[in-house]
Amino acid sequence: MTHWIAVPIILPALVAPFIVLAARHHIGIQRVLSVSGVLALIAVACGLAMQSADGTITLYQMGDWAAPFGIVLVADQLSTMMVLLTAVLALFVLLYAIGSGWDERGWHFHALFQFQLMGIMGAFLTGDLFNLFVFFEVLLIASYGLMIHAGGNARLRAGVQYVLFNLIGSTLFLFALGSIYAETGTLNMADLANRVAQIGAEETVGIRVAAVLLLLVFAIKAALVPLHFWLPSSYAEAPAPVAALFAIMTKVGAYAIIRVYTMIFPPDLDVTAGLHDLWMLPAALVSLAVGMIGVLAAKKLDRLVAFSVIGSMGMVMVAISLFTPGSIAAALYYIVHSTLAGAALFLIADLVRTGRANLDLTLQPTVAGNSLTAALFFTGAIAMAGLPPLSGFLGKLLVLDAAFDSDLVVWIWVIVLSSSLVSILGFARAGSILFWKAHSVEATDETDALPRPNMLSYVSVGGLILLLAAHTVFAGQVHGYTTTMAKHLFAPEPYISTVLDAPGKLSEPTEGDH
Repeated sequence: MTHWIAVPIILPALVAPFIVLAARHHIGIQRVLSVSGVLALIAVACGLAMQSADGTITLYQMGDWAAPFGIVLVADQLSTMMVLLTAVLALFVLLYAIGSGWDERGWHFHALFQFQLMGIMGAFLTGDLFNLFVFFEVLLIASYGLMIHAGGNARLRAGVQYVLFNLIGSTLFLFALGSIYAETGTLNMADLANRVAQIGAEETVGIRVAAVLLLLVFAIKAALVPLHFWLPSSYAEAPAPVAALFAIMTKVGAYAIIRVYTMIFPPDLDVTAGLHDLWMLPAALVSLAVGMIGVLAAKKLDRLVAFSVIGSMGMVMVAISLFTPGSIAAALYYIVHSTLAGAALFLIADLVRTGRANLDLTLQPTVAGNSLTAALFFTGAIAMAGLPPLSGFLGKLLVLDAAFDSDLVVWIWVIVLSSSLVSILGFARAGSILFWKAHSVEATDETDALPRPNMLSYVSVGGLILLLAAHTVFAGQVHGYTTTMAKHLFAPEPYISTVLDAPGKLSEPTEGDH
């Protein structure tokens, strides 16, 4: 048993309190500790991803207690890919926060940032539904603190709305866990996969209700229409680096759906037959349409980016809701793309805010650093809208290709292509107002006094854009990897046997345990 699997959770959990206790009043030391911690996370995540690249599944048993009695962490291809994506995203977001000075506009930014990473990493690595709930709560607490960083009434109102909506999700999560435990006597994912499969047709009511509740909870996290109301204001009002980090938060919900509904409640399971395609696919298509219409209708740049996140999650959920190996592979490829593109656009919006009086999409004088900011916005808009040659275009092609076997293939193609056109119009409108037509407005003394964004801020955004370019150049290799990953997800027997057959305390259950 290797201890490295626990490091992505334990490391930020140790760095955060150390920052609070030893470096509370020293922003320079906080920055060094925070960046060093994230760099260490990237190194560990790379090691875990390389270890799992050949399909190896690694298990860590807390206190050497065997599943299903003890807490287990499991590192497979899916979880390690998401951990690595989170760590790399965190580095560029953190560098932007330092370069722009966002981290010193309020208290405890770096400590909350580390706690946020702890929650995200734990959600990806846990092999137990109850601990998934625990890490969701860690996410909620840390993200609320980050959201209201630097204060402001609008930010506070959005934060309260965010917390209340997610508390509803947490309550539903507890109801679902209680129902599942009452029906099966376990919350370990691998053990649940075995026990749910053994439930008779006459005893499916309780577990079906629990499966629906879980899907609602994960749909809230993924901002799936009509459970998306918390996202536009929350992401738009949050500090830019926080909103950029939140680009991975909706992917936690998508990850949970993929994990739970391929292993515990797979599409071919009679207990939950019809659950996947009766409402998830229509809701995903509506999410895609609503998100991109919001992009066209937005009156402020930050809300435009927030709605584009809803639209991108709609695209991800369209692929996931098809629940075939090909569609899951496409969804995983698009998850990486949309995370990087969404984060880059939130940071670019802050670059515009730095050199402009506000983010209203109205004619105003040219922003400071106009040319470079415009180039970054143009690239980010192409990526999010799904235009060639960047990875968004390739990701949409993969989703459309995976939809051929669906009964709703015509609807999927029509809505995906139409929403892409609408998003192009929305981003083109915003870009022309911000960077092209602005040249016709004369600058004033107030606008001339606005600062130019820090070079480290540009480097951070440029790094995310370069990652998008790499995701495009190596699309064949990445898609091949996600295809292999999807095949393993639909054949979870190695995962289940690794978790349940590993030696440890109480590894031999007594007769009464089953």
